[in-house]
Amino acid sequence: MLLTLLLKFDEDLAAKMRRGRCQICGGRLDQDHFPRKPRVPRTIELPDDYNWRFSYSCAVKGCRKRHTPPSSRYLGRRIYLGVIVVLATALQQGASPWGGRRLREELGVSRQTLERWQAWWREAFVESTFWKAAKAAFSPPVAESGAPRSLLERFGGNEVEQLAALLRFVAPLSTPADYVPDRRR
Repeated sequence: MLLTLLLKFDEDLAAKMRRGRCQICGGRLDQDHFPRKPRVPRTIELPDDYNWRFSYSCAVKGCRKRHTPPSSRYLGRRIYLGVIVVLATALQQGASPWGGRRLREELGVSRQTLERWQAWWREAFVESTFWKAAKAAFSPPVAESGAPRSLLERFGGNEVEQLAALLRFVAPLSTPADYVPDRRR
């Protein structure tokens, strides 16, 4: 259900961009989706559309500027889906965090990768231009040291709805203009 919901959200963002024009020259945008091979646990079967990142290129010769809409499925250039990055990091936080070994086994993620994701939320995310502008929408302020768990808790609904809302919220970070790279690489 969550994967289908995130795909629908991305399709809506892609359709909106497709109806627009090139930001550079005003030309028509042509479909130019590119392949992605997201890494997920063996227990998760992804819809076929998850193998593609929606994108468009300007049709004007000499311009061909790529326009890639935000995505709730992908968090930047990571090979893991955004949902895995958020869940893995959030599950290690809180009153009864999952053990690192169990989490690594369930998700197929290395210890170094988990540490890098935790550092990204604690350091790069909270220092990003996106977050500095967006955090004003939360009152009282979000405990930045507890992100993403503290951020998840701010969205209403059950756990799936909270996760979907958080991934929609951080979708702008999936585009080149707002992408926040890992500092530890």
